Amino acid sequence: MKKRYLLYFIAIFFTSSFLLKTLSFSSLAQTNSTILVSAAASLKDALQEIKVQFQKNHSSIKVEFNLGSSGSLQQQIEQGAPVDVFISAASREMDALAGKRLIDKDTRKNLLTNRLALIIPSNDTDSKIKNFSSLIRSDVKKIAIGEPHVVPCGFYSVQVFNRLKISGQLQPKLVYANSVREVLSLVEMGNVDAGLVYATDARISNKVKIVTISAENLHSPIIYSMAIIQSSKNPQASRIFVQFLSSSVARKIFQKHGFGVL
Repeated sequence: MKKRYLLYFIAIFFTSSFLLKTLSFSSLAQTNSTILVSAAASLKDALQEIKVQFQKNHSSIKVEFNLGSSGSLQQQIEQGAPVDVFISAASREMDALAGKRLIDKDTRKNLLTNRLALIIPSNDTDSKIKNFSSLIRSDVKKIAIGEPHVVPCGFYSVQVFNRLKISGQLQPKLVYANSVREVLSLVEMGNVDAGLVYATDARISNKVKIVTISAENLHSPIIYSMAIIQSSKNPQASRIFVQFLSSSVARKIFQKHGFGVL
């Protein structure tokens, strides 16, 4: 009888040890992985800095970024791109993915805010552009904005023009770009007279200067939201990264780059 009980407890011990090791290896497999984060182009510099800090404490998780306009990234996800985390510069793209059940709705969170800036080349010392209304001047020939249907910054720009009732006069002058960083580049090179970008983008370049910041009542709130994609192959690692984006370390980096933190 004693021998039988001894064998019974030995069997339980080895079974438990095996299960613990299996769970441990499973957890390691989840975290020792690469996650792909599709994010709005305006987040590039802040995310690169955050990545360095994140991987100091999470060396087993490799983070790769796919940066572009939020609308283009949304379309890529809808077409099955192997994305783990999405960070959009507007709610509409996230809403679209939520409507198709492509995000884990429990992980969705509003993360950041931004402002809309009117910029001109820094070497343009004779510019008569002093505010948004002066864009209608006849000597202002080209104005760069993001493509409104796929670039949230372009969508906000059109809202400003509409609310100031100058969109009709500006339409022939508009040059559409595929991302907010492309708008910035066009202004830097002097290919356009002015452009509309996020205030955070204007801050990173000494080749442009800010003419004015749009009043917030002229456009929808600029809110960046994030969520884990429903089809993520690395949900555990993705959760760890998403949680880090709300940490005090990440918040300080976002604020340093000019973002408002929610």
